[in-house]
Amino acid sequence: MSIYSIVLFVHVVGAIGYCLGIGIWLFALIGLRRAQRVEQVRALIHLTDLSGPFSGISVLLLLAAGLYMAFTEGSELSSWVLVALISLILMVPTSAAFIVPQRRALDRLAREAPDGELSPTLKQRIHDPVLLTVVQTVAALLLGLIFLMTTRPGLVISLVVMGVALALGLASGVLVSRMRPTPGEGMSASPERSESRSAG
Repeated sequence: MSIYSIVLFVHVVGAIGYCLGIGIWLFALIGLRRAQRVEQVRALIHLTDLSGPFSGISVLLLLAAGLYMAFTEGSELSSWVLVALISLILMVPTSAAFIVPQRRALDRLAREAPDGELSPTLKQRIHDPVLLTVVQTVAALLLGLIFLMTTRPGLVISLVVMGVALALGLASGVLVSRMRPTPGEGMSASPERSESRSAG
């Protein structure tokens, strides 16, 4: 077993870990948009606490292992590696700059709100299109990065792939953020409704 094989394994683990971190956020956001009670919002926000350090460690592994393999394979970075590296370096801090403040504001409102149904302010924060759009855009860009890593295209195709991924991520985020759950699509019925049904 060579050092390169171990580094490749670390690189793949980092990519999988970052994808899982974004997947946790997507799962939590879908649940938040369907939540009907403050307790559900708090539980889902607590779930996103795992995403921050998990994604951070995964990104470091992804970058470190990727750079090692890139410089080991040749004397200079290939076009797709440069595009992937620049995309990742721009994507991580930019997405964090949008996600972290939104998450803190949502967490503060959920902690301050009393147990029970969601307040209008909390509902408005949950359905803020910025957070969902950013997370979906990051997910689309990750798919673009995975495509670059597996196909290793030239410079032009690499730029086109990441441009298309960015456009699709932004478009899908805007479209999904405009969708509102219809009444009765919540995660669970409120206790009052459950009691009335059991009494009937």
